[in-house]
Amino acid sequence: MAAKSRSEIKSSTPKKSSARHSSSKGLMLIAAYKLFKGVAFLAVALGARHLLSQDLSADVEHWIDLLRIDPHNHYIHILLMKVANIDAKRMRELRAGTFFYAILFLIEGTGLALRQRWAEYVTIMSTSSLIPIEVYELLKQFTPFKVAFLLVNVAVVVYLVWELRRNRAAHG
Repeated sequence: MAAKSRSEIKSSTPKKSSARHSSSKGLMLIAAYKLFKGVAFLAVALGARHLLSQDLSADVEHWIDLLRIDPHNHYIHILLMKVANIDAKRMRELRAGTFFYAILFLIEGTGLALRQRWAEYVTIMSTSSLIPIEVYELLKQFTPFKVAFLLVNVAVVVYLVWELRRNRAAHG
């Protein structure tokens, strides 16, 4: 028997198919979105650590003065009232929640970027679990930003479900 050449071996071995995602630029877009959110949330969580040792109200007032924002503005007054009510315990809770979501988004984004099927499932579950909360918040107070985030998250879930079904049909 003749020994097979290296090129014959390569051509006869089944290739690990990343074809299931080869045309899937949508996954890379979602991965980038999740990674961006993860980095942003991580920055906020680390920034909150700095704020724990500071007088938050004084910092906000300093920035309002520095940016020459009218301190008598209705919205600025609401912001100052909310900031004044945040104590150290609440800040630690917010920081922990923000850190948790940062890690979750970074895991999702990394898994999607590496084209891992488990990341698609994790992203579908975590993103769809937040949609009812987003709808509630939207009904409580309508803003264009809330609508945009809701639509993006619904689109992410719909796309990933479609992607999983398409791949199941192609390989099942």
